[in-house]
Amino acid sequence: MTQQPFSRPGAIDLSGLGKPAPQAGAPGATPGRTPTGAGSSYSVQVDEQNFQGLLEQSMTAPVLLAFYSRTTMPESGQLADDLATVVAEHEGRYLLGLVDVDAVPQIAQAMQIPTIPLVVAVVDGRPMPLIQDVLPIAELRTALTQVGQQLTAQGITGRHQPRSTAAPVAEGEEEVVDPRYAPAQDALAAGDVDAAVAEYQKLVDANPADVEAAGGLAIAKVMQRTQGVDLAQARAAAAENPDDVDAQTLVADLDMLGGHVEDAFTRLVNLVARTADPDRSRARDHLLGLFAAVGNDDPRVLAGRRNLTSALF
Repeated sequence: MTQQPFSRPGAIDLSGLGKPAPQAGAPGATPGRTPTGAGSSYSVQVDEQNFQGLLEQSMTAPVLLAFYSRTTMPESGQLADDLATVVAEHEGRYLLGLVDVDAVPQIAQAMQIPTIPLVVAVVDGRPMPLIQDVLPIAELRTALTQVGQQLTAQGITGRHQPRSTAAPVAEGEEEVVDPRYAPAQDALAAGDVDAAVAEYQKLVDANPADVEAAGGLAIAKVMQRTQGVDLAQARAAAAENPDDVDAQTLVADLDMLGGHVEDAFTRLVNLVARTADPDRSRARDHLLGLFAAVGNDDPRVLAGRRNLTSALF
């Protein structure tokens, strides 16, 4: 089955966006105030000259595009500044393109941006929605950590070199990939989920504080449990056997991979509420594993934990 990204707070559907064609001959100057992150190691101010090249960088590591306007929505400018700060903390996991829609409206028009603020993640040239709200910097940190965990689980572990100090990458060369995740990445590329789980487990055993490895392991285990599963048959079995722990946890895993995080949590909370030990303990432990896959600071996990406590007591 195809792995789908988890949904993000404030996300909208941009799956139909195409890759804009480069536009030559436009002026390169960008009027207006530049966000504090522009020109830092992992953030660049976007103009018509560098936009296409920025998208091409997403073939080796994820690129984020933050669309903002300090004129019409000053809060969106603050979001861009905060995002630049958080991206810098990830030391190359992301490259941030700051798009001032007042200075380069043609780029927003080409990507059919409906509103601001808007943050789009570009992976392998494909744009995906990430954020459409002004979030506190703490929530931005949580969101980017979770995205990094999922990307690692999918074998996407490349990193950008610092823009202010790195020499240009020569044609035909690739940017440095973190070697810690190479075995897991190779296993996923080969379709060997079991081997990927084993490799992530080694990383977690060696360094329990490795957040990306821990998140990768949790999500890889979900992938392991669902490989080869027929979605329609699994849902039918769960509907026919509402108290069957195996049937319900399998559909919860499928919901997770499909981006329906809250549906997965609700299914298992309800299962906990209507079962008794040992089934209740199995359902609870599975739900705790899904919490770990999403991240303990995620608002959906916090709500899920509250609901779980109510179901238990």
